[in-house]
Amino acid sequence: MKSSFIWISLLCLMIFIISCKQRETKSNFDAKVDQKSEDSIFFKLSLAQWSLNRTFNEEGVNPFEFAKISKEMGFVGLEYVNHLYTDQIETLGLERVIDSLNTLSKLYDQENVLIMVDGEGDLASPDEEERNRAVENHKKWVDAAKTLGCHSIRVNTFGTKDRELWLAAVVDGLKKLSVYAKTQNINVLCENHGWLSSDAPLLMEAIDLVNMENCGTLPDFGNWCVKRKDGSTWGECVEEYPDKYKGIEMMLSEAKAVSAKSYDFDQNGNETTLDYLKIMNMVKTSGYTGFIGVEYEGKQMPEKEGIIATKNLLLNSAKNLQ
Repeated sequence: MKSSFIWISLLCLMIFIISCKQRETKSNFDAKVDQKSEDSIFFKLSLAQWSLNRTFNEEGVNPFEFAKISKEMGFVGLEYVNHLYTDQIETLGLERVIDSLNTLSKLYDQENVLIMVDGEGDLASPDEEERNRAVENHKKWVDAAKTLGCHSIRVNTFGTKDRELWLAAVVDGLKKLSVYAKTQNINVLCENHGWLSSDAPLLMEAIDLVNMENCGTLPDFGNWCVKRKDGSTWGECVEEYPDKYKGIEMMLSEAKAVSAKSYDFDQNGNETTLDYLKIMNMVKTSGYTGFIGVEYEGKQMPEKEGIIATKNLLLNSAKNLQ
């Protein structure tokens, strides 16, 4: 109880201090943000919290600073990563953490877009008991998303490597969670996040079989590895989905969010592995007009510089569309 009181007091103090500082000085990153007019852009910009995972996990920056950083860097939306708040949830409890994030998002005039949910079980597990447990574990994040005013949660669907078993399992898991999420007016989104979830035709078959309006996709520009070394979930990729652009195009048909992944940039500011102009043309052609979340995942530059490089590439690509 004492530690919770201390944390809440510190959070209140932090809000007061950074609010005062915001009035006194401009952000250190203002000069790095592309100042071109964004009036003609067909989407809104959100910041994926995973872009700052080293900032929070390795540099020790408090994840409650997320809204402040997003505001400073010119974004208007927030995409949370649940496990970046593990310590805060253990200390304060989930409800207080969500209330704090709500307060901070309003303070910095940010829109809460979605929560990327990890570590709560596999919705595509071939074991029904394990799958049902995952459904129950995700329900609290559906509730959290509703409280924050988010429209969606992003879930994982790794499951088995057997295509037939995976399809049956993921349809069951997604449908059970989507039924609950519908009562809260929240979408359940599948990302191409590795293994069979990155097999676009198979993923879209699963979405069609679930056949619920609130069960859709979150196409990521990257993340097309369908097989990794030694059968691991993460690590060295040994096989990729053969046509990532076709995969993105397929997923856009049911997209309720979009993730602009980036890894590295050339001297002209272009992503070295992804044709942003081609992708953004597909996004616009699909009719998507929601948030596009910047998710820098490279190692070649500091996270905040990579975020700005991605943001500028997104904007410039959109402005150069015919």
